[in-house]
Amino acid sequence: MAQPYELPDFYVPYPARINPHLEGARAHSKAWAYEFDMIDVPQEGHAVWDEHDFDSHDYALLCAYTHPDATGPQLDLVTDWYVWVFYFDDHFLELYKKTRDIPAAKAYLDRLPLFMPAEGDITEIPGNPVEHGLVDLWNRTVPSMSAGWRQRFRQTTEALLAESLWELANITTGRIANPIEYVEMRRKVGGAPWSANLVEYVTSEVPTEIAATRPMQVLSDTFSDAIHLRNDLFSYQREVEVEGEVNNAVLVLETFFGCPTQQAANLVNDILTSRLHQFENTALTEVPQVVAEHAADPGAVLNYVKGLQDWQSGGHEWHLRSSRYMNNGGKAATTGLGTSAMRIVSSLIATAPYRNRSHSFTPHQHVGPTALPDIYMPFPGKQSPHLDTSRFTVLEWGDRNGITDGTIWDARMLEAFDLPLCAAGIFPDASAEQLDLASGWLAWGTYADDYYPAVFGRRRDLAGAKVMNQKLSALMALDSTTAAGGEGGGGACFSLGAVPEGPLEVSLADLWRRTTGPMTVEQRTAFKHAVDTMTDSWLWELGNQAQNRIPDPVDYVEMRRRTFGSELTMSLCRIGHGERVPPDIYRSRPIQAMENAASDYACLLNDLFSYHKEIEYDGDLHNGVLVVQNFLACDKDRAVAVVNDLMTARMQQFENVVAVDLPALITDFGLDDDVRRTVLRYADELQNWMSGILAWHRGCHRYGAADLPHRQPTRQPTRPPFVGRPTGLGTSAVRIFRKAGAA
Repeated sequence: MAQPYELPDFYVPYPARINPHLEGARAHSKAWAYEFDMIDVPQEGHAVWDEHDFDSHDYALLCAYTHPDATGPQLDLVTDWYVWVFYFDDHFLELYKKTRDIPAAKAYLDRLPLFMPAEGDITEIPGNPVEHGLVDLWNRTVPSMSAGWRQRFRQTTEALLAESLWELANITTGRIANPIEYVEMRRKVGGAPWSANLVEYVTSEVPTEIAATRPMQVLSDTFSDAIHLRNDLFSYQREVEVEGEVNNAVLVLETFFGCPTQQAANLVNDILTSRLHQFENTALTEVPQVVAEHAADPGAVLNYVKGLQDWQSGGHEWHLRSSRYMNNGGKAATTGLGTSAMRIVSSLIATAPYRNRSHSFTPHQHVGPTALPDIYMPFPGKQSPHLDTSRFTVLEWGDRNGITDGTIWDARMLEAFDLPLCAAGIFPDASAEQLDLASGWLAWGTYADDYYPAVFGRRRDLAGAKVMNQKLSALMALDSTTAAGGEGGGGACFSLGAVPEGPLEVSLADLWRRTTGPMTVEQRTAFKHAVDTMTDSWLWELGNQAQNRIPDPVDYVEMRRRTFGSELTMSLCRIGHGERVPPDIYRSRPIQAMENAASDYACLLNDLFSYHKEIEYDGDLHNGVLVVQNFLACDKDRAVAVVNDLMTARMQQFENVVAVDLPALITDFGLDDDVRRTVLRYADELQNWMSGILAWHRGCHRYGAADLPHRQPTRQPTRPPFVGRPTGLGTSAVRIFRKAGAA
């Protein structure tokens, strides 16, 4: 069978090495697979593997390449895990994907977590090779690992199993995901985060105190995305042309861009390269800082990072050799002695233009006004009857709290930006008091978003910004009497040592006191997390600004949700739900998909309207149009069209979730009428959220060409107290890593 495209020139910056215990792992894993009936034993009348299949796939070779420094026993166990996960994939294909039996698939998947207890013994009786193998592997692996690792491994294993239903649903309906959705879901169902956990098993566990931080999560995510995109490039022929699979990145981009298969394959490879560049940037600039801040073991983190690098190079070599994949033709298919090292040189040369382009942004370049495309908005806009009153109230609030003192904003700017118009569209059914609060939060978030680059960005004062974040977080007390501000809600009472200073802090303290008094501790904690997530994301922006680095497209989309404050305003909706909706429902795939699709639509919408302001007047490089321009090396008009197509695709996904996935969620969880109404109301609220944000962009005076020459405040920002000497990004922590490496 002719290949549908020539394999692209992959970015492989590290040499592949092979484990000396390969032959032992081959013999062990084959005996293990026979022991658990994975070879030559049909399942429910379906043949899964015969001996030839097993031998030609050569999973021991995969593990020997991806874990070159593992001991013999470690390599045996890791290879068994990979035999199990690939057998699961093919078992699920034969029994459920090909038959499209969704109820049976769900029942099958629902049992598997029973064989992965975070604590205690396995009590369920296994009934098929997948379950029997999982019992054996779980019992052999978890005793030597920490409780934190067990929990992470259980979560990633559950995700790769459970989200197989998403793949099956797409196959059944013939639905091809949009690019943002695909990368997000492929990361869960593809199993690479699970592979990263096994890297910890072989090298060093990630210290618990930093496991959940952004830098460590980005390492796992970029590692995972690169593995999955590479796999999609090699497996397109088998999956799409032979098996009828629709979940493949090449097919996704082929469909989205309407381009030939070869061009789509090249674009997938470009995303893969960008993700690996992001991995390297995060490892060099963000990881050392977080290690130093938490006094984590730098040696353990260094071993883990090296293990992830080994996996990338080793996985590539295995794909070139396994009979499971398309690996004939193209530069990438060349194998032989020394070719791995040769690929390093060609990789660096081939990807240098994109890397250089990403660091060559010219601030304040003339771009002119943006010709806005036709924007898809299927929901009618609504508006609160309290808008005019709220406009007056927010101006008085801004004056009282010092926001309009002329340093960052003055009164005419707050009036022109018209945040109550946004609140009135997002919350059309709010009371007058609720609308005032929502307007205040939107005004504070927008003011803070202008404050950070003006005060900290120009001086590259990342240390000062971190101190400010700590102060803002300390102002948001969780204790009910503290949050309420004393008797009657008057006055302000704060955490020990947290006294607000300056408009940014004073206005936050005021909003927190007025908003959180009626909340439960759990609601207050969730709301505080939403605010902290937004302010922390601004440090990411400052870091990119210091490096003059245009973000990687995937990292941009995922961080843009945070910088935009999506979680904050959405959480105001959820607070109105009370405690009727179980937390598991909010964490479910349909709700998460609905929220993320809505968020991406609004964020990219803002990027369309703000491109002129941000690029030419602010000198900012955080804009989706610019990110697409940089990635595709295209002009502004082409980038605007792509961003609009992404917005449309995310909106159509939102509609599909509401029409198909939400009813299925309600049925699957057996939700009562009260919870069902609340969940459906939340979908309506998110519709208002999107239509309200669009109406605000069209009606405010923040982004229009006529508004921009006059948007400077009457006073320029004064330098804040010097809270710490700004230093090079991660320099002190890099020295810590160097010491660890020398040791």
